[in-house]
Amino acid sequence: MLSLLLLLLAACFPAGDSEDAAALQNSFQIIQISTFANSTFVQNLGSGWVGELQIHSWDDDNGTAIFLKPWSKGNFNDEELTEIEEIFRAYFNGLSREVQGRVSKFHFEYPFEIQSSVGCGLRPGGSIVSFLKGAIGGKDFLSYQNDTCVPAPEGGSSAKQVCALIIQHQGICDNIRKLLLQTCPKFLLGVLDAGKAELQRQEKPEARLTKGPSPGPGRLRLVCHVFGFHPKAVWVMWTRGQQEQRDTRRGDLMPNADGTWHLRATLDVDSAEAAGLACRVRHSSLGGRDIVLPWEHSASIGLIVLGILVPFLILSTCLALWFVRRW
Repeated sequence: MLSLLLLLLAACFPAGDSEDAAALQNSFQIIQISTFANSTFVQNLGSGWVGELQIHSWDDDNGTAIFLKPWSKGNFNDEELTEIEEIFRAYFNGLSREVQGRVSKFHFEYPFEIQSSVGCGLRPGGSIVSFLKGAIGGKDFLSYQNDTCVPAPEGGSSAKQVCALIIQHQGICDNIRKLLLQTCPKFLLGVLDAGKAELQRQEKPEARLTKGPSPGPGRLRLVCHVFGFHPKAVWVMWTRGQQEQRDTRRGDLMPNADGTWHLRATLDVDSAEAAGLACRVRHSSLGGRDIVLPWEHSASIGLIVLGILVPFLILSTCLALWFVRRW
């Protein structure tokens, strides 16, 4: 019974009617990637996330959870955490046995991967929704809806065979329902409360404009640096008025040592077309008001600085020569 439950957890995924974790106000999800290299080697990667913040990882060698934040345990006591850890240890061990024992029957071919995500989250109205989804080899395999298993079209005959096996055991569904509807919501609410100082942290972004290396004769590379913001989600775009410049290229979101984030957004244009462009930044900490930096403003500041710097350098040079001659 347990081994069948483990197989279901790895290959039973809701399709279509479930809400993605990214669309929820707050969510907790466990992401699993199990790589079956051959009949004897399996590598399991596991991680726990609140929104886009990772708070757990899984030590596959020792079969233990790693808590990455002081508040990663939420409001669960050591006994509850030990029980959950044992469930996942049994899950990964059972998954390996069940899948490898049915590779030929279900027409799996080495190497292949099982990817899954299971968790729960808060809708904007405050109600809790649970989700269980994933894929085998990057393709939908099964969905579990209204207490029944539905094979995905991409899963072919293999998905139908697995569904037929699962439907025979109602106890599997009862156990999964308990994990999704009781255990996960309790843990989610506890983690949101224990980690609220960090999870609700708001740091406003700062932005500045610079000129990058020229992409060619008569062309400019406009660079918008956005930094010091939290949480991670941010929208940055070069615009002309309200019109977004679709050729804007965003770099990777990179972390800072203080837990904030930074990125760059660049746009290559003809020199004559730079006038009227602006970098626009949207972030939850800004209260609905965008940061808008016109490129002309950046150019004007550069000219002002240049106008001050050049006379200062000339004066400094003259004074230095005068002191040398006096000496």
